[in-house]
Amino acid sequence: NSRGASLLKDSIPIHEFSASGPFEGHDLLRRGFTSVKSELLPSHPLELSEKNFQLNQDKTNFATLRNIQGLHAPLKLQMEFRAVKQVQRLPFLHSSNIALDTLRGNDECISFEDILNDPSQSEVMGEPHMMMEYKLGLL
Repeated sequence: NSRGASLLKDSIPIHEFSASGPFEGHDLLRRGFTSVKSELLPSHPLELSEKNFQLNQDKTNFATLRNIQGLHAPLKLQMEFRAVKQVQRLPFLHSSNIALDTLRGNDECISFEDILNDPSQSEVMGEPHMMMEYKLGLL
């Protein structure tokens, strides 16, 4: 099915569509222009801080919880985080991770992603059977 392959080639790396090896050319249409400066330095001084914000906030919360309740409390919460992160929808459906948001206390907050990250406007929709076979390693 050529239609399925064309929908899938942008969301799943299929080796038949891309050249590989030492003589691989840079695809300007898909990857844009290369910039050495953007690979070396962040574009803004706060970019690294914002990228690791949730991780830093979790570390601070775990340290506070350990000081107040002891070692068992952050360990139990980390186990719950890991268990909740493993539960996902099928690969072709958007997952809201509502259980993880509830554990972190973000379920009552409206953030940037809640407004501008509408899954119905997402461009990453492929054929369900092909995406599931790719996830299971059959493709």
